[in-house]
Amino acid sequence: MSLDIPPGKKIVVGMSGGVDSSVTAWILKNQGYEVIGLFMKNWEDDDDSEYCSTRQDWIDVVSVADLIGIDVEAVNFANEYKDRVFADFLKEYSAGRTPNPDILCNAEIKFKAFLDHAIHLGADGIATGHYARTRKVDDKVQLLKAVDLSKDQSYFLHRLNQTQLSKVLFPLGEIPKSFVREIALEIGLPNAKKKDSTGICFIGERPFREFLAKYLPTKPGPILTPEGQVIGQHIGLAFYTIGQRKGIGIGGSQDGSGDAWYVADKNMEKNALIAVQGHDHPMLQFSTLKAQDASWVSGLAPEVSENFAAKTRYRQADAPCELMVSQQLRTDNQFILNFADPQWAVTPGQSAVLYDGEVCLGGGIIV
Repeated sequence: MSLDIPPGKKIVVGMSGGVDSSVTAWILKNQGYEVIGLFMKNWEDDDDSEYCSTRQDWIDVVSVADLIGIDVEAVNFANEYKDRVFADFLKEYSAGRTPNPDILCNAEIKFKAFLDHAIHLGADGIATGHYARTRKVDDKVQLLKAVDLSKDQSYFLHRLNQTQLSKVLFPLGEIPKSFVREIALEIGLPNAKKKDSTGICFIGERPFREFLAKYLPTKPGPILTPEGQVIGQHIGLAFYTIGQRKGIGIGGSQDGSGDAWYVADKNMEKNALIAVQGHDHPMLQFSTLKAQDASWVSGLAPEVSENFAAKTRYRQADAPCELMVSQQLRTDNQFILNFADPQWAVTPGQSAVLYDGEVCLGGGIIV
């Protein structure tokens, strides 16, 4: 937290009711900041269902705020979420791609709508419970991986720009997750043992196919081998992702090997799902990828280099790669990555995020 927001300044902390954001608020309060908690409600479609925990989360936020002695308020960004995040989410799935709504949610809601609201409240900056770090170098803010690499969330933050990063503190980026839990227990937070949230940003964890079917029509079609043999039926291309093994509905073995089937491709023109047998099938191995809608933390594309590394999905080790950005690619806001070792199930719609050591440079949407 080496930004120009010293103790004594007003910081609005995004509080979700979870342990991470609660400890974030406590840390900043103890460091001498004037802390205000802000609870964001961003989903309303089925808030009375078993999958949304907004009411309990708000109760937890109020309990934590009371314990650590800060004011807290709630704000509703449901319309912004639907317009800026969820509409794009459905559009991408309809086009056969697999988007990452958490990345867009961070860029458009947590660090745009929320930041704008905080500034309107007179805040000098905001803070969240993300595991990441920032560092000021000359006149630029760098986005760094968290000290606890097992919890690092810089992948989800790579679309943040200089203005956003200059106004945010990430206290948890400096400490391990295990210590965060210890702090929560030691100070007696009422949510100290609450499990971490998972699932879609602000929507929660739920049967995904059932949820998607509420918003997208099913359009059944054939499941084919690469050679064109029909081996099953799918319910709609939007409901599958590259590399998926479970839920394809293909039983038995075509070649006697007994290897599992994986989704390898989608033929949108034929409304056909292409499946292959075996985790290491060549159609699931990619030595190069192209990405569009590039977003660079510094504001400028890095120089071409063979010494970078990238992630094509969150839970993945950094993969050494070469960045290629020609003048035409720069103009089209695109880049190409060539990998030293083939990457498994590179998925259109997901994000390719580039790193130079611990520094997150930015990334783009895989095409």
